[in-house]
Amino acid sequence: MADDSAQSLKPGALLAAMRQKNPLVQNITNFVAMNIAANVMLAAGASPAMVHSPEEAAEFAGIAAALTVNIGTLSPDFFDGMKQAAEAASEAGKPWILDPVAHFATAYRRAAVSALLEHRPTVIRGNASEIITLAGEHASGQGVDSGDSVASAQAAARALAIRHGCVVAVTGERDFVTDGHRAVHVLGGSALMPKVTALGCSLTCVIGGFAATMPDKPFEATVAALALFASAGELAGRDAHAPGSFAVRFLDLLAEVTPDAVDAVARVIPA
Repeated sequence: MADDSAQSLKPGALLAAMRQKNPLVQNITNFVAMNIAANVMLAAGASPAMVHSPEEAAEFAGIAAALTVNIGTLSPDFFDGMKQAAEAASEAGKPWILDPVAHFATAYRRAAVSALLEHRPTVIRGNASEIITLAGEHASGQGVDSGDSVASAQAAARALAIRHGCVVAVTGERDFVTDGHRAVHVLGGSALMPKVTALGCSLTCVIGGFAATMPDKPFEATVAALALFASAGELAGRDAHAPGSFAVRFLDLLAEVTPDAVDAVARVIPA
């Protein structure tokens, strides 16, 4: 990817657009993440709806501007809602984001993710081990924790993006985003971020907000979401020295950070 392409992403401008639009995003996420993800989305500038029941998930997907699906606490009821909502979003041409949490851990999870992939997600976001194994390669992950570096997942991410015609985001110490042709790194954040539960799950939901704002540019939308998290995380880490204070400061910074600050603090560089 050329340098001028990386500079043209302008995550701050996309943040301003999302805050103005305040898009409604349906999030079928896990029990651990629901509260923090909703608060994170509100702070960032999107409107969250945690609608997962199979009795209404598909109908609501027709109302929402985007859908996010996270299999962290998978169950038959949740899975039915996920499938129906993903199918409805895909048929309506609305962006939807898949977070394949620990999909390699059990046969049930592997089957669930395989079924969801049939509905062609717009974006897949995961840690390095999740992306490597989703591409059919061997990884070192254990449960929800990645045992692999982001750098080791780049080739798998590119292959996965081409195979499924989507954007793939590998998040960790140095985020990587690709659509199989273009690719960038997003730098920033804080070492305290992995110490606060559900921030990765919340990031998936925020990607949904940006994708809803710019549905025809999912690569740029994904980069903007990661840049927002990177800048807010880095700024929060300057004031906080432990996970509890960081969690509060990070939420504040998501609301306080300006578009110009996002562009200045988060570094988006060619990969």
